[in-house]
Amino acid sequence: MKIIDKKMEMMYNDFKLNGGIKMGLIRKLKRQLLKVIEWKDPTQNVIVYRYPMTDRTEIMKGCRLIVRESQAAVFVKEGQIADVFGPGSYKLDTNNLPILTNLGAWAYGFDSPFKAEVYFVNTKQFINQKWGTSNPAMMRDPEFGMIRVRGFGKYTFRVSDPVRMMKEIFGTNQDYHTESLEEHFRSLIVSGFSDALGEAGIPALDLAANYKELSDVLKKTLKDDFENFGIEVIQMVIENISLPQEVEQTIDKRTSMGVLGDKMGTYMQYQSAEALREAARNEGGGAAGAGIGLGAGLGLGQMFTESMRAAKDAETVKEAKKEVAEKVDCPNCKAKINANSKFCPECGQKMPENKFCTKCGTKLKPNHNFCPECGEKVSE
Repeated sequence: MKIIDKKMEMMYNDFKLNGGIKMGLIRKLKRQLLKVIEWKDPTQNVIVYRYPMTDRTEIMKGCRLIVRESQAAVFVKEGQIADVFGPGSYKLDTNNLPILTNLGAWAYGFDSPFKAEVYFVNTKQFINQKWGTSNPAMMRDPEFGMIRVRGFGKYTFRVSDPVRMMKEIFGTNQDYHTESLEEHFRSLIVSGFSDALGEAGIPALDLAANYKELSDVLKKTLKDDFENFGIEVIQMVIENISLPQEVEQTIDKRTSMGVLGDKMGTYMQYQSAEALREAARNEGGGAAGAGIGLGAGLGLGQMFTESMRAAKDAETVKEAKKEVAEKVDCPNCKAKINANSKFCPECGQKMPENKFCTKCGTKLKPNHNFCPECGEKVSE
């Protein structure tokens, strides 16, 4: 009886052992063993993409990792960022996964499959990202004082440090889009825009002619803020800066005055003559009307004379200032000579030819890059 019981126990143990092995093999076959890991990006705005992994998905020995241009692959094990791969094709083993090896990604060496999260980071340039000031920014202008301005434009950025970007921004999302960063980046740019206006020190009247210079200052101002997130600003463009309506009206008036130029005195004389003509047409009757007309005529005549004298005096002062101001240095001996001179009277050096603004005709000095009257850029 004991012999029979012993045999039955052995048969039971054998069945249990073989059955367990078979069940283990079945469970193992049900696991999804990855042979190729790659991401074919079909989008235009995904910054980070997590490769889909399930509880039964494992990476097998010799798995092929394909990282395309403008991508980086980051392996994460138990919340720790491990190995990072740039563009290329890799056969995964212990040689190119040293950090995962140290973290114990597999139980019995690399001969057994292991689990890890794989993230693909898009390192291409994301272009035409828009920004704008929802509220006006303050700037101190030497002529108008404190004024409010609005600005908008576009910028281009890319991920320069995938590891820092994942640590500071990404977290554990399934994917991450440019829309997720728009609001935060816009706040950084608007804040930097106010700083750039103060640092550049460009007067309000000259802002339109210096968008490029102001854009470079803004890009430099934002450099450290973006690098804290592992992101680099490739290009920053200011498309427009709008001034308050009162300032724009003042600019329009000054433009009108500039169009008159040296004819301001003639314009004043014309206005005075028109006033005299209107007074002469006064239909007031009788001696009182004549007296009033005479008084008005005398008053207008005096005003006419005064306006002519003022215009003449202003023209004389302007010519005197022009004579004093139009002195330049000789490029050879540095002597102060008349700007109209063709040769230096001290050393005989030939002077550069005079340049004139192609827009308003103002005479320019040799060192002028922009017209002092209308702000037009001087062509070479």
